[in-house]
Amino acid sequence: MTSPEPAIPSGQIINPASQHNLVPSKTGNVDQAPDEGQGHESDWLVYINQATGLSKYDAPSLESTPVPCTTDVTNMAVSVVSKTGIIASPGSLSALFSEWNNPVFVRPPQVAVDVTSGQAEGLAVKIHNILFPYRFTKDMIHSMKVIHQVDKKFLACLLNTTGQNTTETTESGGNLLVLVDQHAAHERVRLEGLLTESYEDDPDTPGKKRLCSSSVSPPLEITVTEEEMRLLRLYQPLLRDLALEVSFPQTEESHVLLERLPTCFIEKESTELRRGRRTVIKSIAEEYLREHIEFLHSAGRVRSTLPLTVHNVLASQACHGAIKFNDLLSKEECRSLVGSLASCQLPFQCAHGRPSIVPLVNLLHLDNEQDLPKPNLRKLRRMYKAWQLYGKN
Repeated sequence: MTSPEPAIPSGQIINPASQHNLVPSKTGNVDQAPDEGQGHESDWLVYINQATGLSKYDAPSLESTPVPCTTDVTNMAVSVVSKTGIIASPGSLSALFSEWNNPVFVRPPQVAVDVTSGQAEGLAVKIHNILFPYRFTKDMIHSMKVIHQVDKKFLACLLNTTGQNTTETTESGGNLLVLVDQHAAHERVRLEGLLTESYEDDPDTPGKKRLCSSSVSPPLEITVTEEEMRLLRLYQPLLRDLALEVSFPQTEESHVLLERLPTCFIEKESTELRRGRRTVIKSIAEEYLREHIEFLHSAGRVRSTLPLTVHNVLASQACHGAIKFNDLLSKEECRSLVGSLASCQLPFQCAHGRPSIVPLVNLLHLDNEQDLPKPNLRKLRRMYKAWQLYGKN
């Protein structure tokens, strides 16, 4: 009696670059790694191009030489593991990702592989979905088209990332659908406005800017060491440009008096006291003084960029006065916010570094040939009204 031919293992991966015979070879039939993929049978074939490493599910044509796929597999990534572990250094990101049990997404299927003609013994591949990388520029934001507000939290917009005015992008206004965080965007707009207001022209040096300062009454007493006092005396004239005026009382105690501070510190103190909170001016002033002392120790000069303490105070002010989630915006207000964001120096993140724009889907990657059925909106409205009347009970 003739023995039956061995069954093709599910999830078999074929290497079309090295063979045109689409029947899986026996060398590709490999056991799965222990404790992984148990009970998750795959029922598709995955084809890997040996030259490029790209994979796809459609069988390549036998009549012509396979070419690298450029449309349907750009969102796939393949990692190779062995029966004894991952073929990577112990501390690598690949090793960490392969060992991590994701609590949200199910572990991808593990299948056999035959990509290197005889050297695939004990190997298996994992296929993961990854995001398309995009590079945003300020010019893209200038041409961004606002669709509408979403969930009182985000602004749905279209922007053109191709750099060309194709037919598809011209008709729709862009090819990439993005969400703009309305709070992060307005926070960025407010921060850069506050930064501009925090500087004034230096009367002693034409064309130069300096931080706005306000007097402190009574002056704040800060304890310092002898070495720190020496540094402050040495750089006292330059510290005035950073809205820090220090005086040195003739006492036996080693301390200094802060007579002038950045105006934003005084404004924050007034805001805190108006809200019935405790005073914060001395802690902020001491932090500001320590920041400059440390920089003088390490660099031997005063800071020429915006001090971090000033940035943190301005970021807090920008956050508290910005548009919040659940604030309803009209379409005109959405356009105005996007226009203000486009004029910012750093429009892609909020005052605290959180992204203000997130890509959702590239319209050019959608399959235009597939005619998907349209939802019956009238039926959905009737179902929603029925649920409102009877479903809540």
